[in-house]
Parts: sequence; C-alpha cells; structure tokens
Amino acid sequence: MIYLAVLAFGAALGLPIAIIAASTAQGKVTSTALEGIARQPEAAPQIQTAMIIGLALIESLVIYSLLIFFLLMGKLPADATLQSLIEADAKQVQTDQH
Repeated sequence: MIYLAVLAFGAALGLPIAIIAASTAQGKVTSTALEGIARQPEAAPQIQTAMIIGLALIESLVIYSLLIFFLLMGKLPADATLQSLIEADAKQVQTDQH
C-alpha cells in the first residue's frame, strides 16, 4: 500500500515542481538575454540564438516531466481496484490490532 501512496505522491507533486522550476528558469533566461541585448545591441543575434537553445532545453525537461507524469498515472490502479485495496488494508490493520 505504501507503494501506491509514494506513486501518487510522486505523480501529484513531480509535475508542478518541474513546471514551477522551468517557468522560473525561463524567466531568468529571457531577462538576462534582454539585458545582454540592451547592453550590446550588435551581439543580439548570438544572444538570441543562445537564448532560444536554452529555452528549448528547459522546455524539454518539462516535456519529460509530463511524460513521466502520464507513465506514473498509468501505474496507479483504477478507482474500484484502489477502493478494494484500501478496504483490504483496513481489515488487515483491524485484525493486527486485535
């Protein structure tokens, strides 16, 4: 039963954490690139290319997180199966207490 709890916890928190981290990183990358372009307008094409590559790599991490989220959600049992597992675990706990 602990396996299902850890699986649900990982699926529920993994994607939001990845999205928050990626959005923060994308904001920093864009901000820094715009500051660099403002300081040296002649270097704009090189800075823009590096920024786009960096943003693509950051976004790929979010896509991988989304893929892992769907894989983990597929490992969780359906509602009826989960309910029967919870009831069986509750009965086991009751018999262990007596």
